[in-house]
Amino acid sequence: MTPIGYIIIALLILAAVWIGFTFNRFVRLKNMMREAWSGVEVQLKRRHDLIPLLAASVKTYRDYEAAVLETVTRARAVGQGPGDIAKASQAETDVTQSLRTLLAVAEAYPDLKASGNFQQLNEALVDTENQLQYARRYYNGAVRDYTILSEAFPSVIIARLFRFPPREYFEVESSVERQAPKVELA
Repeated sequence: MTPIGYIIIALLILAAVWIGFTFNRFVRLKNMMREAWSGVEVQLKRRHDLIPLLAASVKTYRDYEAAVLETVTRARAVGQGPGDIAKASQAETDVTQSLRTLLAVAEAYPDLKASGNFQQLNEALVDTENQLQYARRYYNGAVRDYTILSEAFPSVIIARLFRFPPREYFEVESSVERQAPKVELA
């Protein structure tokens, strides 16, 4: 065999090793995104489980705030439905807005704010919002790493060859809605 033949074989082996390595990086990042999304879903479920308790707590104080409670319940139902990341982002934006309205109603009733049950629910909601923020950050970090790999040359070739599709970040729509709900404990 000629020296050029050895060079070609070496280049083919290097190319095969690089393809395998890059493919495995995509698989690892894809699994990290799945794991991260699972963490987001756990926190969303926890959040959605708290909503009826908060709504019931507020409802015991004022029955005529039914429109607010109905809006919160409707937003929660949409947020729990299956869908893609973009739909989940919009649904959770609606849930956040509804929660803000519900908490604003609670602000109008000092007796409700002083209630031990309501305070516990508020604390649980604040903790859940913090955990959800961490889970979103982790998920979006995994998506960022995946996106960089899938758009950078030469790994973009592997992404297209093996059909690793682009992924969406999990975000809320506007900067106003990105703020965590303000919860004041009296």
